[in-house]
Formats: sequence, structure tokens, C-alpha cells
Amino acid sequence: MKPPPFAYSAPGTVAEALRLLADLGTEGKVLAGGQSLVPMLNMRLAAPAHLVDINGLAGELGGIDVDDGGVRVGALARHAAVERSAEVAAVLPLLGQALAEVAHPVIRNRGTVVGSLAHADPSAELPAVLCLMGGSVEAASPGGRRTVSAADLYLGPLETSLHASELITSAWFPAFPSGTRTAFVEVARRHGDYAVCGVAVALTCDAGGIVTGVRAAYVSVSDTPLILDLTEAAAGRPAAETDFAAAGRLAAEGVSPDGDIHASAEYRRHLAGVLTVRALQRAAA
Repeated sequence: MKPPPFAYSAPGTVAEALRLLADLGTEGKVLAGGQSLVPMLNMRLAAPAHLVDINGLAGELGGIDVDDGGVRVGALARHAAVERSAEVAAVLPLLGQALAEVAHPVIRNRGTVVGSLAHADPSAELPAVLCLMGGSVEAASPGGRRTVSAADLYLGPLETSLHASELITSAWFPAFPSGTRTAFVEVARRHGDYAVCGVAVALTCDAGGIVTGVRAAYVSVSDTPLILDLTEAAAGRPAAETDFAAAGRLAAEGVSPDGDIHASAEYRRHLAGVLTVRALQRAAA
């Protein structure tokens, strides 16, 4: 299929892009990596009147900044660049762990981290990771800039709290507390497909390896990223000697997924428990 007709602009600066988006309102749509938008256009699931292509703004929006406090990812930083960054891996290994599950390498070479966050697909890995980290995005408009926390960003499937005139210029992924180990695990019908269920975990231990905190984020079990605190199921035990079965049971009780053509609600609930155990065991190891 072919997309419906649309107008096209390629602004030369961020300021120009913001003016265009403000003028277009709900008629405009930002084109960055296009790995979600273009298929939706071709399937006639989206029909914006005007595409604003920001790919010429890599000089302003393409950066990846890393320090001990976390990672800031610019709007045009590709999945692959973040996934392959040794600096990112040293501070936030969960980003690379999650990105390895995003589609296929050819998609990750073009798709953008911020684009995935803005798309707000409940089956996507990165919105769940941003919420688990307590991260945020910086949104710009002609009226100025504001920071939107991950907790306030997602309203529903493919729906965010951003205004039509706003452009996400960067995302902030803060580092976990010292002693935190992470893992990302998902199940898909085929490798690279959207996850039937996915789990990101952050397992925090003290200097002696005793569990002090357990948090998990879930993919494809709710309309927006779901965060569960599972600390009560494992706190006070040595991470290396815990099977985390209690955390898996708590996770299965804490999710309320819907069924669809890919999996029943019961199967997704079962997967949430099983994958939670698997992810925590991987993190503990």
C-alpha cells in the first residue's frame, strides 16, 4: 500500500521546525527515523497532512551525552549508536540490554530512541525502560522548553501528554543507585516481532550482595508502561542464593493484561511471572 498524500518540509534549524509544528498543529507530524511512522502511513493507520522531517538537524539533536548521573539521548540518536556505545553500557547497561531486543539490526540502524519514546507503543521496550529509570524527556516549542517525567508522559496506547506544537529534543535516562543490577527479557512469536510480554528489572543489592530493592517494568501487558515494586518478595536475602519465585508470583498477580490475536490474557499473565523470575536470575548472576 501507499501512504495518503501529504506535504513535506525539511527545516534547517530546530527553531524553524518548532515554528512549523506550531503553525501546523494537529495537521503536522515529525519524521525522524520513520520506522514506526512510515509503516503506519502505508497501512493508512495515520494520515497527517504535513510531515516535518528533522533528519537534517543531527548537529543540534544527534548527541549522546554520558556522565556518572546518567545518559542524555538526542532526538536523532539512532538505536544502534546507543546500543553500541561503550560509555552508555558502562553507566546504564539496561539501555543496551533493551535495545538488543528492538526489532532487527537494520531497523535499529535507522530508528531513533526518542522516536520510540514519542510513539508510545505499549509493546515497545524503551518507554518501559524510561519509566523504570524514572527518566524524563525535554519538550520544546516556540514558547520555551519543559521537562516531562516519564510518569506523566504516557496517557494511553500511542498517546502522550505532549502538545501538537512540541518536539522532544532529548531524553534523560538517570543512572540507577549504586549496587543495582539489571536485565531485560521478552518473548515474541518470532525474533524481532513485537513482544507478547517483556520485563525489565532493576535488582539493587548492598555491598554484601543482599537484596535491598526490586523493581520491574512490563511491556505489552497494559496500555502504558507498568512498574511494579517487588521488593517485599526478595528483600533481605542474598541475590546469588534466591530463586525469585515469590517475585514471579507477585508479578503475575500485579498485571492485568488484555488478550488479543497474539496471546490470551491468561498466557500474558503467566509470562509476566515467568519472565520476571528469569530476568531477576539473569540480573543476580
